[in-house]
Amino acid sequence: MNPINTWFRRHLNNPQVVLLLLLLSGLTLALMTFAGILLPFLVSLVITYLLLAPVRLLEGWGVPRLVAVTGISVGFLLAVAFLMLAVVPIMVQQAVDLARNLPGIIAAIQIALMELPEQYPLLFDPEQMEEVINSLRGEVLLLGQRMLGWSVTSIFTLATLVIYAVLVPLMVFFMLKDREKIVAWILRFLPDERPLADRVWRDVDRQLGNYIRGKVMEIAIVGVVTYVGFLLVGLNFTLLLAVLTGFSVLVPYIGATVVAIPVAIIAYVQFGLGSGFFWAVGTYLVIQALDGNVLVPVLFSEVVNLHPVAIIVAILFFGGIWGFWGIVFAIPLATVVQAVVAAWPESPPPRSKLKDAAE
Repeated sequence: MNPINTWFRRHLNNPQVVLLLLLLSGLTLALMTFAGILLPFLVSLVITYLLLAPVRLLEGWGVPRLVAVTGISVGFLLAVAFLMLAVVPIMVQQAVDLARNLPGIIAAIQIALMELPEQYPLLFDPEQMEEVINSLRGEVLLLGQRMLGWSVTSIFTLATLVIYAVLVPLMVFFMLKDREKIVAWILRFLPDERPLADRVWRDVDRQLGNYIRGKVMEIAIVGVVTYVGFLLVGLNFTLLLAVLTGFSVLVPYIGATVVAIPVAIIAYVQFGLGSGFFWAVGTYLVIQALDGNVLVPVLFSEVVNLHPVAIIVAILFFGGIWGFWGIVFAIPLATVVQAVVAAWPESPPPRSKLKDAAE
């Protein structure tokens, strides 16, 4: 226990470390306590980071800040309106068609599963396949109940969307317009001497902005390329699967694996085990490989790289704390932890080593 006590005495006697720990603890407590209430603010914060770069670019060209913020905000709202009016209805229609075809898809999967014991008797047991099929039926029934529950609460969902449609654009506009004033107002409540906290903030601010902008570009590129690829292959539900593939990059490794399942199932039901199936699945695998090995290194060259094990641990940890949103923001939160670790003051060497060095 002696080294632990020594470590605590050494670091907790440093006021910069204590200030940083208090700030991080306060932010964590606020997020855990008021996550639902603060969700519109967090969404606005993400959009603000996304639009901050083009606003600064226009300012660099001599455009007044108010004009730049107004123009970028209006352009973003028009882009969102285009997606809502042109893309979302098609995607919803494909989701409805998929729900209608769900019984046929399940039947095809059941037939394929029942054929496995006949084709590979040493690997698959008929009773085990029967248990898998019964479990699959239960999951389908549960999915139907969830869809029914969603239809009952759709009014409340619509009301929430209306609130978001009003509050989020207003908050984004004022965050872009008065970002420096807001930050200066917050800093009034902190001590003047805070080099450690400032270093962490600068690192997190840079990392978070680069990550959000890169991730949005990655979603758009992967989604568009997947749509074109599936369209050329002739796969059904092209737009729906492309959108799912695009958003799968929010959860590295795990997202691509999860979305591969519906892609393979729909391709199998549509093409069987023919060439169309292999073309569809191969297209998906090639896109994922290019995303991980070409697109990600280009888009995130300025973002601190995290080891795959660290990413998976962050997804499990923050997902366990905050659920879906913890999974989505696992990497930004992990970069915060990494920035804190990088900025943490190093322990001075033991006195014995200092004495030896002096001699």
